[in-house]
Amino acid sequence: MSDLSAVLEHWEPVIGLEVHAQLSTRTKMFCGCRNSYGAPPNSYTCPTCLGLPGALPVANEQAVNFALRLGLALGCEITQLSRFARKNYFYPDLTKGYQISQYDEPLCVGGQVTIRWGNEVKDIALTRIHMEEDAGKSIHAENGDGTKVDFNRCGVPLVEIVSEPVIQSPEEAKAYLVRLKQILEYLNICDCNMEEGNLRCDANISVRPLGESKFGVKTEMKNMNSFRGVERGLTSEIVRQAQVLDEGGEVEQVTLLWNEAEQKAEVMRSKEEAHDYRYFPDPDLVPLSVSDDNLHSIRSSLVEMPYEREERFVNQYGLRLEDSLVLTSEKSLADYFEETVSAGAEPAEATKWIMGEVLSIIKDGGMSVSSFPVTPDQFAGLLNSVKNGTVNVATGKDILRRMVKSDLTAAEIIKKEGLAQVSDESALSEAVAQVVANNPDELGRYREGKKALFGFFMGEVMKVTGGKSDPNVVKKLLTSSLESD
Repeated sequence: MSDLSAVLEHWEPVIGLEVHAQLSTRTKMFCGCRNSYGAPPNSYTCPTCLGLPGALPVANEQAVNFALRLGLALGCEITQLSRFARKNYFYPDLTKGYQISQYDEPLCVGGQVTIRWGNEVKDIALTRIHMEEDAGKSIHAENGDGTKVDFNRCGVPLVEIVSEPVIQSPEEAKAYLVRLKQILEYLNICDCNMEEGNLRCDANISVRPLGESKFGVKTEMKNMNSFRGVERGLTSEIVRQAQVLDEGGEVEQVTLLWNEAEQKAEVMRSKEEAHDYRYFPDPDLVPLSVSDDNLHSIRSSLVEMPYEREERFVNQYGLRLEDSLVLTSEKSLADYFEETVSAGAEPAEATKWIMGEVLSIIKDGGMSVSSFPVTPDQFAGLLNSVKNGTVNVATGKDILRRMVKSDLTAAEIIKKEGLAQVSDESALSEAVAQVVANNPDELGRYREGKKALFGFFMGEVMKVTGGKSDPNVVKKLLTSSLESD
């Protein structure tokens, strides 16, 4: 059995995801070192994040508030008195020999992430969201000549978002991760750059016979650093476990590393249990107390979540769901759309232009939505110039590209370049007559039934008029001229 679809005829996957998200705070979790990616190795370190004797940690208030923002947005129950614990294990890049994390008193309990799965909406239940610090980074020499360690990442604040084992396929897991990334970006608490390690995912995977309620033996898979990598890694492991069970074997509880280059999983170690880490409350940190006033302040500052905005765009603006999903995929894009509509543009036209021209310009220019230089007010002005017939659609698209490269408004460009649309029938009649007279062969074939040549004549008239003619008027005049004997 080598194919996932064949596996799913007899086996049901059970997947739980543990997502680590680095919080985009100015400083690290327990010290004042700068939290920044890309600096020279070991340039942002101090006695506290290096775990030197006598150095004492102090919790980062901004990091705690970011975690609370996420918990409240996802409907978690907030633990108003929680504790940090020491999670003891040895890694070369873990300076203290333990990681400061949370164990039996996490900051956030329960909650859910709402995803769209096929034509349905599904809530993925969460077990918990807890806070911890990141470890350093081991850098292995490509020639196999040793390993160096960069401690800049040591102490960077993390939230670990742990789902219940309710995800039923690799594709559903990918949809969950895409939504979670979107939520973190909407809340502005994580940069979510997977290449830089801002967002990392571990998965617990097991399979069981269809219809069975008892869980199978699970394995944990690490080192999946892209959404596509997660999907491939999960697919590979589900198929592997099914093959083992089909052949009468037993799945061993191990931790696996996903090798993206070779598209295979490699055994890293036998799976640890909680008692292996010898958790105990960190004696250097006071309990984490969250006041009612703090919760009220954070709750009142929450933004509309992606799922809610998707629904509202359909109901308020009459958009198709598929268009709403594109517009709300990024908060900055959804904001741009709504500000354009507030400035007087029609929702349908704003949607069409943003999804077409605006996103194309952004992609071609290698820019972000937030850096797009045409303001919503300016963009609405251009759309209204097209709507009221001042310019046609083709000219409007050209004007938009000129606006990107200048500080001029659409009205200023139209006036300066003389781009106003020609709608006068008498003026356009001459251009139509000229084009028809200059193309007798095409005219003959058109009248013999080659009606597709109408587009040719339209294009020729547009060339003669410099693209400024009203297409509706040209179409009317051409139809009359081509159909008359």
